[in-house]
Amino acid sequence: MMEVSLGQKQKHHEFTLLSFSLLPSSSSPSCSSAVACFSTECGATKLQFHQKSESAEVVHVDISTAQLFKLGPVKSVCISESSEGNRMVKSYSRGITLRFRTEDESKAFHCAFEQWKSKAVDASAGACLENGKVVTSKSKFDSKVEAASAKMYFHYYGQLLHQQNMLQDYVRTGTYYAAVIENRTDFIGRVVVDVGAGSGILSLFAAQAGAKHVYAVEASEMAEYAQKLIAGNPSLAQRITVIKGKVEEVELPEKADILISEPMGTLLVNERMLESYVIARDRFLVPKGKMFPTIGRIHMAPFSDEYLYVEVANKALFWQQQNYFGVDLTSLYGSAFQGYFSQPVVDAFDPRLLVSPAISHTIDFTSVKEEELYEIDIPLSFIASGGTRVHGLACWFDVLFNGSTVQRWLTTAPGSPTTHWYQLRCILSQPIYVMAGQEITGRFHMVAHNAQSYTIYLTMSAKMYGAGADQGGILQTSSCKFDLKEPYYRMSQPQAYTWSQDQQPHQLGHAQDIPIESQEADLAVEVELA
Repeated sequence: MMEVSLGQKQKHHEFTLLSFSLLPSSSSPSCSSAVACFSTECGATKLQFHQKSESAEVVHVDISTAQLFKLGPVKSVCISESSEGNRMVKSYSRGITLRFRTEDESKAFHCAFEQWKSKAVDASAGACLENGKVVTSKSKFDSKVEAASAKMYFHYYGQLLHQQNMLQDYVRTGTYYAAVIENRTDFIGRVVVDVGAGSGILSLFAAQAGAKHVYAVEASEMAEYAQKLIAGNPSLAQRITVIKGKVEEVELPEKADILISEPMGTLLVNERMLESYVIARDRFLVPKGKMFPTIGRIHMAPFSDEYLYVEVANKALFWQQQNYFGVDLTSLYGSAFQGYFSQPVVDAFDPRLLVSPAISHTIDFTSVKEEELYEIDIPLSFIASGGTRVHGLACWFDVLFNGSTVQRWLTTAPGSPTTHWYQLRCILSQPIYVMAGQEITGRFHMVAHNAQSYTIYLTMSAKMYGAGADQGGILQTSSCKFDLKEPYYRMSQPQAYTWSQDQQPHQLGHAQDIPIESQEADLAVEVELA
């Protein structure tokens, strides 16, 4: 077990190991037992490994930069920073495989490792310089996300009920399964990194497809559940390693041939996990490695929905009361009205509500830079299909799994099988009127903020119609500001709208290809039959 020795100037904790070996190593681990020793001497924290023999070589590890990962109940790997080469560039080229006698000893060592590492980091942060103290640098994630938002985010995804909600989205889960299994050739014998693994379901899919090894990286407490789920599938578990931590911070013992992730939020970009997906690409993916999903597209089209507009506007009527327990509330009516219209609406709607064919904005996950996701500016241009009031802009997204064998699309389009993402609509507080054939222009501008979401600035204009239209004049303009972090979750199923005999339903102008819908319909049938 663990031995503890105390002295006046140093303290050390020793653990007896079954064995340890350096990676990469073609030789098998020594049968003789080994020792791992944490120590503090003259203010410096150290970790050393050596065999239980007098002539054994001692392996030193800088615990302040080392990472420790579980490979199994009694097996772990310690990744340490190389002491060779350019000191300005970190190199985690040395790995040490550790084997413990019991699972309890493994847990005790991991606990001690975190405690001693914390001491080492604190000591480093307090190191004195001529002009003050070294300040511990924040990770890229922590520097752009406020702590309260991150805490709530990881708490939310650390709960099984929310993972169940996503797993029971059979369009989502079934499409991922089909994309992986139909493209076994991309996974067989390959190293896979699952970015934001959640329950570990995608890691299990990758292992089913024949992956050589899968590293499931998950920062929330869901990592513990993922470990249990994976352990409950022993035929796959030996090829999956769960790593608890952020992709911006963890170190892996090898590069990945393929990344798999479910980084999509509402309107594709909400929660800003796409940035973590891109960071994982830059940190872990081999050149020309594959990414599942590969690209994402945001689709947009103007819509007309009088029912929805009236529903939202009526929410503010409460503030028109002049005698609410003797209090006049009307001074806040205008602010309340604008507040309700600052919420994007998340629900499923009838595609016949669209006023023109959709346009799309493409994000290629294999090449986009992280900084390009901080601000997304999309010019709008549509031709109205009929005369109506335009109440705002409807949005949805799809992603492509560009496999070597089969290309699979996952779509959230209106009229397609409903997903847990639904669709999103930005409602103008002042609708605009259009005639058939009239041009609708505008701008859809998204700016990222540190609550892991975006502020949306929407402007829509009806251009001059008929005589003088070639002059490009604007007849009406309406603008609104929305917080994607705070939507109105309406999430009702599409209503049955009746159309008069002389009124033609507006055609849904899919920017995506026709096969996307047929694939989704086929997939829905496959899932039901499974």
